[in-house]
Amino acid sequence: MNCRGKSISFGGITHIMGVLNVTPDSFSDGGDYLEVNTAIAHAKTMVAEGATIIDIGGESSRPGAEPVSAEVELHRVLPVIRALNSEQLDVLLSIDTTKAVVAQQALEAGAHIINDITALRGDAAMAHVATEMEAGVILMHMKGTPRTMQQSPQYKNVVEEIYEALESWINDATQNGIDPNRIIVDPGIGFGKTIKQNLQILKHLDVFKQLNKPILIGTSRKSFIGNLLDLPVTERVEGSIATVCWAIAHGADIVRVHDVKATVRAARMIDTLYR
Repeated sequence: MNCRGKSISFGGITHIMGVLNVTPDSFSDGGDYLEVNTAIAHAKTMVAEGATIIDIGGESSRPGAEPVSAEVELHRVLPVIRALNSEQLDVLLSIDTTKAVVAQQALEAGAHIINDITALRGDAAMAHVATEMEAGVILMHMKGTPRTMQQSPQYKNVVEEIYEALESWINDATQNGIDPNRIIVDPGIGFGKTIKQNLQILKHLDVFKQLNKPILIGTSRKSFIGNLLDLPVTERVEGSIATVCWAIAHGADIVRVHDVKATVRAARMIDTLYR
């Protein structure tokens, strides 16, 4: 996959996407990296630990989160993206946004991938930006919005419905001119799903391989792990790594995580066994 002149290949190793939330209210690390120099230092640490993608977000998508303006989002993410781009690190930069104007400016500043939790459906201009800028695109499944998504989400068959939605959104993206070789899919663990539904997605993750796209899984520190293990967000590393190992063994190509060093070590062992 070539994204704005930078390539990433799938099948050899699992790619580790390090989370960099430059927000005051993200569920796990809100406020930790709001200051630009702190965010840059953390990103460089994650790259040194083995992250091959850094996912930079300026708006929280935790359950119940309130939206922020494009101006606020840009103020948070652009200095970080520009600084990391100037470092010429061996890493891809992903912009975690639902707004086309944010994606456009982030790509111009040095980002390579758009990670859109609305799968390009939240902003009519997003597909055009992705096409024109030759960006990689992550299409994620979400039921509702961050504000409403955990208010009793209902499915008849969660795996089947997510598969059909992703298949439809892939078709929409390609019809809008996005190179099919630049599309990644994410079934959206924790985004409009109950504990049982999250587990069903993981148990049947191999189904999504039939979409013939790289699969991204983001389970890191999420509430279903905390609820199952009765642990606060700061103590969910082992549970997160267990889900990562399962996901890799069942088809995940990218895992989005907060704890990069520990996850890289676990992922390399699973890669040795399964790849």
